[in-house]
Amino acid sequence: MRIGRLSVEAVRRACVALDWLAVKSGQRPRQAAHLEVGERGEELVRWHLMGAGYTVVAERWNETTLRGDLDLVAWRDEVLCFIEVKTRTGTNMAPAELAVDETKRRVLRGLAAQYLLLVPEKQHPRQTRFDIATVSMLPGEPVAVRLIENAFGWSEHRNRDRGEA
Repeated sequence: MRIGRLSVEAVRRACVALDWLAVKSGQRPRQAAHLEVGERGEELVRWHLMGAGYTVVAERWNETTLRGDLDLVAWRDEVLCFIEVKTRTGTNMAPAELAVDETKRRVLRGLAAQYLLLVPEKQHPRQTRFDIATVSMLPGEPVAVRLIENAFGWSEHRNRDRGEA
């Protein structure tokens, strides 16, 4: 995908370089390592989605009193997608998507419902879905981004009916 005369990849690389400079110059403080890994994973997924034709409309959204946040909210054609990002940097961990358990899905559903209340009626989506994006950043290997579309639904009952966990 191209943005004007630049490719998405060229813009992504420029943003990574600017972020690095901001940290090195003290303009942006360093965070705990696990938070930096999570943010880096979300950034990689955002660029992946944009390259695949998604329109990202929100990042780390929470304008409620609910705990947690929606990592990414993006349109894919007529579908509004709520995307939970899980990043792994080691092989001794459970698969990233398993971290989105029933409790986490319940939190994400609540946040998504609140998000939808703020969408103007004429822009309200006909379809929504919950996706999980996994990022693997293993030493010595290329970064891998995987998107699991429609990973779970609005209720656990619906997923059991479909044969999903």
